[in-house]
Amino acid sequence: MKINKIKEMSSPELEKELSELKTELFKLRFSLATHGLDNPMRIKEVRKDIARINTVLTERKIAESKNA
Repeated sequence: MKINKIKEMSSPELEKELSELKTELFKLRFSLATHGLDNPMRIKEVRKDIARINTVLTERKIAESKNA
């Protein structure tokens, strides 16, 4: 997921996407441990997407606290 797309999303949408990505990461790790994955690089992609979303959410919280 590109950072521009993430920044366009609202905070509730980001929270929902974050929970979906965390669930996907859990399933990928479980699959890797049990029988292997077709694309093990997917774990890295999902982890980076989670980090990007967390970064944007943190930036927004900091901006809100400065404005308040």
